[in-house]
Amino acid sequence: MTENSHDGDARDPRSWVARTYDGLADLLAAAPAETWDAPSLCAGWQVRHVVAHTTMPARLTAAQFGAEMAAAGGDFTVLSDDVAARDASLPIAELLDALRSPVLHGWLPPGGGAAGALSHAVIHSLDVTVAIGRPTVAPAEAVVAVLDQLTAADGAIFGLDLTGVRLEAADTSWSWGDGEVVRADSGPLVALLSGRRLPDGRVLRR
Repeated sequence: MTENSHDGDARDPRSWVARTYDGLADLLAAAPAETWDAPSLCAGWQVRHVVAHTTMPARLTAAQFGAEMAAAGGDFTVLSDDVAARDASLPIAELLDALRSPVLHGWLPPGGGAAGALSHAVIHSLDVTVAIGRPTVAPAEAVVAVLDQLTAADGAIFGLDLTGVRLEAADTSWSWGDGEVVRADSGPLVALLSGRRLPDGRVLRR
């Protein structure tokens, strides 16, 4: 993993964001070039689209983001798709630099705060690593924290119906809920709770 100033306090959630992005950058820098064109867990997006979307805060100033939002008619989904489609063609070195950017590491989503920044980093890193069958790059504590965020909302953030579902992590002692057991490693569980379909076809109902 790339050394950075955040490594000193491994229990600091702010450091988890930086370590997640740095870990993803290290993984992709060492991966074959064709990895960037592999499908991600985000429907219709390749790995390069996920990275382009995730690193928007490192490239767009507040004014530029406002202009992009206006061009998208105020629809963030449209903005995300447009920026991902355009910036996915940026040079790989530029996308890797954006993943390692202190600006991205310190970014807080409007209305989301530190918890939103953490979930953004962890979920989108898993969109890549789970899809290509690589180990989770986010710290284990960060993944569990996001599991707790998503289940505290009872699936509502991504429109899921968790009635009668028990989630069990195969790699930690984490569990939640009662009912039919869904068992997977912590990273894939986060992906499921984020409304993604796993490579093995599993998905949580909406």
